[in-house]
Amino acid sequence: MNITNILISAFRALQRNKMRSFLTMLGIIIGVGAVIAMLAIGQGAEYSVQQQISSLGTNILMVFPGSSQQGGIRMGAGTVTTLTEEDANAIARECPAVAYISPGARSGGQVIAGNLNWATSIEGTSADYLEIRKWKVEYGDFYTDQDVKAASKVCVLGRTVADNLFPDSDPIDQNIRIRNVPFKVIGVLARKGQNAMGQDQDDIILAPYTTVLRRLSYSPNIRYVLVSAVSAADIPVAQKQIEELLRMRHKINSYESDDFTIRNQTDIATMATATTQIMTILLASIASVSLLVGGIGIMNIMLVSVTERTREIGIRMSVGARERDILTQFLIEALVLSLMGGIIGIILGVSGSQVISSLAHWPTFVTVFSILLSFGFSFAIGIFFGFYPARKASRLNPIDALRYE
Repeated sequence: MNITNILISAFRALQRNKMRSFLTMLGIIIGVGAVIAMLAIGQGAEYSVQQQISSLGTNILMVFPGSSQQGGIRMGAGTVTTLTEEDANAIARECPAVAYISPGARSGGQVIAGNLNWATSIEGTSADYLEIRKWKVEYGDFYTDQDVKAASKVCVLGRTVADNLFPDSDPIDQNIRIRNVPFKVIGVLARKGQNAMGQDQDDIILAPYTTVLRRLSYSPNIRYVLVSAVSAADIPVAQKQIEELLRMRHKINSYESDDFTIRNQTDIATMATATTQIMTILLASIASVSLLVGGIGIMNIMLVSVTERTREIGIRMSVGARERDILTQFLIEALVLSLMGGIIGIILGVSGSQVISSLAHWPTFVTVFSILLSFGFSFAIGIFFGFYPARKASRLNPIDALRYE
């Protein structure tokens, strides 16, 4: 019996019980569709995280103060002030792998403009901050190095703050009050969106860090240093240069731990990507359980089919069909069920991913790999769960099969 005749026979056998065949395929359809949809959601989440991390800026290094220790308990990075403005200036002067640098100060509070107010965070930065973050001013201007040196009371608003304080007017050259300190608005930032932690990056006010330190936080030390390396390849070099410089400036011995912490963009991206990959694998693993259930369904139906067609098998054997022919026939029937379910499942998964993206506004990406993986699983399930019923059919005794009622 050639393969064409076997295929024709398989399709005819399945057509005799259309509803039963469809219900058998349903497990495979749901499983393949779910796997593709879950992988698409995971890939979309990973892409979204990468985009949000990229929105932090280019070749970024973040230097934070060290941790305090009380009774043997370390309180975590940033709980002690060990960074100074002079440290930041030294990094800019003495680290050739560093392109831009911005000392950072932070404050927060209620901001008042006319009869409106808004609670937000105030970030003190240098004039290089926008270059590091690859952020643009939508309209107006950004403060200069001279404004930083003079601790000028000027600020630039994020879009969220501007929309809430000046919903119907131009904020440029308007005055706002932060903790009863008047600031002149000189610009509005372009919209940035949420970051990888889900925080609104546009809900912010930028001002010279010297002004924030002296007028708002009343602290002599900076909260962090934001650094941009010359290139992505120079990030490790810049990190090492900064580490060596700060250890020397803070007089830290070789056997002592750093009193500062350096994090780079690559570390953040790796951690975030690892998290999304674990979630993708978890979602796909849960969805693949339905593939296993679908395979068990195929085995069950094929066993029923062997029982129902025992007399037919005996007749085929009596007219010359070999064990291999019977095995091939029933194995192909199982494969047809599995692969047809896989094809329909792929269509369902791709369509479902687009619907999820449209309704939930989540980015989803269906890759060729996920389609091939799902199709391969369908093929493997057809072979694995179809082999036992096919082998059982091929091992029937022709005389016993002919006597079967």
